[in-house]
Amino acid sequence: MTQGKRSKEKADRSRRDFLKLSAAVAAQAALGGVAGARAVFAREPAKSYPTPSIPVTFTNVREQAKITFQQDSTESSQKYYLETMGTGAGWVDYDQDGLMDLYFVQSAATEAYKPPHPLCSALYHNNGDGTFTDVTAKAGVGGEGHYGQGVAVGDYDNDGYPDLYVTGYGRAILYHNNRDGTFTDVTAKAGVGDAGQWSTSAAWFDYDRDGWLDLVVCNYINWSPKNNIWCGDHRPGYRAYCNPNNYSGQRIALFHNNHDGTFTDVSLASGVGKPEAKGMGVVTADFNNDGWPDIAIANDTWPNFLFINQHDGTFKDVSFFSGVAASEDGRFEAGMGIDAADVFGNGRMDIYITHLDYQLSRLYRNNGDGTFDDDTYGCGIGDQATLLSGVSMNFMDYDNDGWEDILQANGAMIDNVRLYHPDVHYREPLLLYRNLGRGRYVEVSKKLGADFNHPIAGRGSAVADFDNDGALDIVVVDRGNYPELLRNDGGAANHWLTVRLIGVKSNRDGNGSTLKLTAEGFTETRQAKGGMSYMSAHDPRIHFGLGRRTGIDSLEIRWPSGHVDQLKKLPVDQIIAVKEGEGIVPMKFPKIQWKK
Repeated sequence: MTQGKRSKEKADRSRRDFLKLSAAVAAQAALGGVAGARAVFAREPAKSYPTPSIPVTFTNVREQAKITFQQDSTESSQKYYLETMGTGAGWVDYDQDGLMDLYFVQSAATEAYKPPHPLCSALYHNNGDGTFTDVTAKAGVGGEGHYGQGVAVGDYDNDGYPDLYVTGYGRAILYHNNRDGTFTDVTAKAGVGDAGQWSTSAAWFDYDRDGWLDLVVCNYINWSPKNNIWCGDHRPGYRAYCNPNNYSGQRIALFHNNHDGTFTDVSLASGVGKPEAKGMGVVTADFNNDGWPDIAIANDTWPNFLFINQHDGTFKDVSFFSGVAASEDGRFEAGMGIDAADVFGNGRMDIYITHLDYQLSRLYRNNGDGTFDDDTYGCGIGDQATLLSGVSMNFMDYDNDGWEDILQANGAMIDNVRLYHPDVHYREPLLLYRNLGRGRYVEVSKKLGADFNHPIAGRGSAVADFDNDGALDIVVVDRGNYPELLRNDGGAANHWLTVRLIGVKSNRDGNGSTLKLTAEGFTETRQAKGGMSYMSAHDPRIHFGLGRRTGIDSLEIRWPSGHVDQLKKLPVDQIIAVKEGEGIVPMKFPKIQWKK
């Protein structure tokens, strides 16, 4: 059978089976609760927890770090759809001192909710001693009055300092980094305000490989206070946040960088903005290994998108033909968080998408021929988290063994969900699936400490080595509460290498580069991606776990410009800066010395 016929058959099967299977799931859930819903799927035997390669715990150091930001849910009796979304967070070394700083996106007053004090987003400077300082006022990035959603970080003007794009309801904001600790709102000049849209996640990436970062923006649904309908039972306390199927979708936006501080809206011309969308999460990566960045988008109760770069400024929509539009059983689920990584060790980028309770978060295996298989059961994850609502997720090697693990932040979108599903909780613990090697996963959450297993209303999550010790840390937004800043204690017992990219002919961030590391016969492939997770931004440095391997034979970096750098015989347990065409260059990355 040809690839085209195979892909078309798969797409047709997804369309044909969608209504039948989703109706079966709904009926079984209504009649038999969790057991009934699970009956639709083939069961997989429960796995026991393995002993981790090294002991790792996560410790919530938010208070010690002096982070006082609190996300405001703007909750009201009107159940505005906007309220339940939560917000994101972003890691950004805004002053280029080698330490990752932290930006939290905030909501704003609504017609139904008037906060007791003005609401604004917050930028925290990493002091290098385990504490952070709120520098929002000085930096000018508070965005008061803007109902923020997410943040994307990228150096769009190649001046060496990262800029901030903050998505939100009704408009977005572009903050240009002035290189002196302050930012300027340049949204109007740049032409990326996305006016009238409800933007959620966004990603910087150089889709035409001209050396300048472009911007793709997920837009959600056509909701407003004027069309805020009543959902749920008409009984006291039973009003609920609505399903997105009650509203039409918006369109994905793509802005081309004009190299002069302005952007051109090429959404329709590129093809990315043509299909109706309900975009929640986005990741940009090279899914077919042709050297050009593609776009994957998690849509809410809508087919997921996969746009393949055609090298001429346009993208081909292969969502159905690739197999990522729906689950293996033909369902369009509540797609929210998304990321991509080579989880099987074959050099191909696979995709993970989170979904709500009574659904499954999905791992799509890249077959290398333009198609993906839903490998959720095959990889060992199966239906272990049926009762949890997956919101954001990140691929991260938490124990530095060289294999990409899966972090998933959970929290129901309906705060009174137990009135409708007694087995489901609004506040839920994080999940971590450990990759045992070549894409075989097992949940190890309960081994990671009480702080990791603390129930929260998880929304945006982002990963970074903020103390520069070689172990990846986590920040998670808790809707209506203080965030969780989870320090990785133990991950650095295994060896590691972190790479900061500096593009020259390529964009300054090196976004779109592919890195292949070989150590004692073991090969890892990483890409410098855009977007990821849910409305959040991550440490842009590329991290490799090495396990007990004590030497690196080679590191190959293929830059978007086409240039290839080959580095040999690198020492382990360090952060290095690599400049395109020059190799390793001096740059300081101070390590935080934590006080006992």
